[in-house]
Amino acid sequence: MKDVFKALADPTRRKILTLLKDGDLTAGEISSHFEMSKSSISQHLNILKQAELVYDNKQGQFIYYTLNLTVFQELVSWTIDFIDKGEKEQ
Repeated sequence: MKDVFKALADPTRRKILTLLKDGDLTAGEISSHFEMSKSSISQHLNILKQAELVYDNKQGQFIYYTLNLTVFQELVSWTIDFIDKGEKEQ
């Protein structure tokens, strides 16, 4: 979970995740939404992959990035449990 929070802490990575919620994109398509180098976008994508928030899928000569909704479901479940435990302690 530590990698997930680290990945989500960065606004660029959160914007990448927001872009991917509408569908799979290549790194080039993602980078077109930012004013930074493609290598910087690749570093952000690698951090998201390490946190398992996205995965990549090679199709022909392109690599498409996709949200891993399972991790988001785990995060929501953890958050609900965290809130429930806090309310029970009050």
